[in-house]
Amino acid sequence: MTGSIKSASIKGSVAISLAAIMWGLDGVVLTPRLYNLDVGYVVFMLHLIPFLIMNLFLFKEYRYLKTFSRSDFFIFLLISLSGGAIGTIAIVKALFLLNFNHLSIVVLLQKLQPIFAILLATSWLGERLRKNFLGYAALAIAGGYFLTFGFALPDISTGENTVYASLLALLAALAFGSSTVLSKKILGSYNFVTSTFYRYGFTTFLMFLFMLFFGDFGQIQVTTSTNWLFIMIICLTTGSGAIFLYYYGLRKVQAIMATISELLFPVSAILFDYLINGSVFSIIQWISAIVMVFAIIRINASGSKA
Repeated sequence: MTGSIKSASIKGSVAISLAAIMWGLDGVVLTPRLYNLDVGYVVFMLHLIPFLIMNLFLFKEYRYLKTFSRSDFFIFLLISLSGGAIGTIAIVKALFLLNFNHLSIVVLLQKLQPIFAILLATSWLGERLRKNFLGYAALAIAGGYFLTFGFALPDISTGENTVYASLLALLAALAFGSSTVLSKKILGSYNFVTSTFYRYGFTTFLMFLFMLFFGDFGQIQVTTSTNWLFIMIICLTTGSGAIFLYYYGLRKVQAIMATISELLFPVSAILFDYLINGSVFSIIQWISAIVMVFAIIRINASGSKA
């Protein structure tokens, strides 16, 4: 029995690690290659295509529509609005703004998501604030600040895109954190396959409305063959593929093990950013990144029984 549990834990850790590496690859190598396209259009396509593909295999999921309560509809809508639409638009826009410079900063700042998730879980779900949370949260935020600005003060007047990209990354962390908390409610009634299916479905619908009012469907005419290649790669791998892989692994490991495996996300992002874009951290940025990741590990570990 112990052997089977250990085997499942290894499989889970490997699955989460692969998903984390895929997200690091996406943030630094794949999504920024779509910078010539409108952000809303990119986010719409990155949800529409996977959802259409899911319909080929998961069409039976529509049976749940008959049993959905108003609360279910509302929660799925909020999950899709926060984690699907707002969060994805913010992080994609942040990556586009940097023009291949220091993309790993955005990826690392997005890792502040657990702080927002825990604060929201405390206020929305009535969960108790974890021990030492405020101290580690302050340490993580300080690390994020020095990672972005070093010892300098933020200077928005210069038009420095890193400032705007960092703020958008924090907005994405807040949005994804909100989605995580809301998902806790819905996962009590539906499994991760159903939840992922409807998250993509509702997000596709919301982004379609966004495109009708604010977007430009004419973007499809300027989408190059290279753009389509990257869109398809993202949709099939780092998009829905990585999410399914992550949730598969999450079912088999404890929270702290998942957190450790997820470290391959920022680590791979830094490595890809260096190998592909030639971006190099300064000493203060390295120290800040290490401090921030350490604080986030401690935040997650304090709520784990591992």
